[in-house]
Amino acid sequence: MIVRIMGEGQLEVAESHLDRLNALDVRLSEALERGDEEAFRNVLRSLLAAVRESGSPLPAEALEPSELILPNEDATAEEVGRLLRDGGLIPG
Repeated sequence: MIVRIMGEGQLEVAESHLDRLNALDVRLSEALERGDEEAFRNVLRSLLAAVRESGSPLPAEALEPSELILPNEDATAEEVGRLLRDGGLIPG
């Protein structure tokens, strides 16, 4: 699957990593619901790190459709809240 991190580019991530990413996504949603800014920041960093670690960067000139679009590390809780759909950033 192709994942875009806003402002960084695209990575190809094997679907075998989805369970780990979904678990982090749930934690991110819970932190947002609680209004816990510190937990939100920590989990967002962990989610993005997991994508970077498990993904292979695509060349900058590659224009593949992204199946997932994630906010960058500087995104605010309000911005991420607007991106949430179906209970999380990651469908499934």
